[in-house]
Amino acid sequence: MRPADLLRLLLLAAIWGASFLFMRIAVPELGSLPTAFLRASLGALGLLVFLLVLRPVWQFHGKFRACLLLGVINAGLPSVMYCLAALVLPAGYSSIFNATTPLMGVLIGALFFSEKMTTSKAAGVAIGLFGVAVLTRTGPVAFDLPLLLGAAACLVATTCYGFAGFLTRNWIGPLGLDNRLVAFASLLGASLFQLPLFAGSLAWQPPANWGGPALWLSLAGLGLVCTAFAYVLYFRLLADIGPIKASTTTFLIPPFGVLWGALLLGEPLSWDYLPGCALIGVALWLVVRQPRTLVSRHTA
Repeated sequence: MRPADLLRLLLLAAIWGASFLFMRIAVPELGSLPTAFLRASLGALGLLVFLLVLRPVWQFHGKFRACLLLGVINAGLPSVMYCLAALVLPAGYSSIFNATTPLMGVLIGALFFSEKMTTSKAAGVAIGLFGVAVLTRTGPVAFDLPLLLGAAACLVATTCYGFAGFLTRNWIGPLGLDNRLVAFASLLGASLFQLPLFAGSLAWQPPANWGGPALWLSLAGLGLVCTAFAYVLYFRLLADIGPIKASTTTFLIPPFGVLWGALLLGEPLSWDYLPGCALIGVALWLVVRQPRTLVSRHTA
């Protein structure tokens, strides 16, 4: 992997780690569905302005609808799931569960996309899922039904990410589409998917108030930085290094998620995170490590 790709992975991890912080700020005030919709719509608007300034060639090669559908899978539904989880889970918890994305990618690749399931990858998936179970039992949050529902919502989101990586490669990758256009169309698709959910939530239970500057700064960070800018980085990585390697950014998201939550929200830094995190970390290493190859030496 090139140094530039590694740098983008690190930057993406820091940005997406902050997204869990912003959701924990916005969701309790606005609710899950309004936060998810505003994230996607602000992200789409931010990317639209970005594209109008850069003036790329608007060419989707007949794949515009595929990009919209990809947005539902890669952004629309996962964002709703994480915003629902933010009602009950600390930012650090959600970011740790997010680290199961490569595990889901390996499992989905083997089941649906004819990817080879090696012994190492199978062991990684099993250990990772066991790590999730350990985290829910031993972590600093009480083991109860809300915790289980929050964890389930996070796993639905990572399952969507697992599918989206392969669908992006199959639908978009061979065409060489501009990753900025793909990101914009994806966020537009996510916004259209979430619009009826947003309208329904306003009709059912509108927010008591629409918050102050801190809330809207959090939404701006969530939509413009953690979504618009991050999606350009992400789709570029998908094109350059593939879905499995791109998903390894989740290695680095949990430390950032826990750190931002502790520094800015006062969430506890606890050794209780360690057993589950360690198991998930071992699982990720097993999934993404390169197999040893025998190098033959020729002597003159």
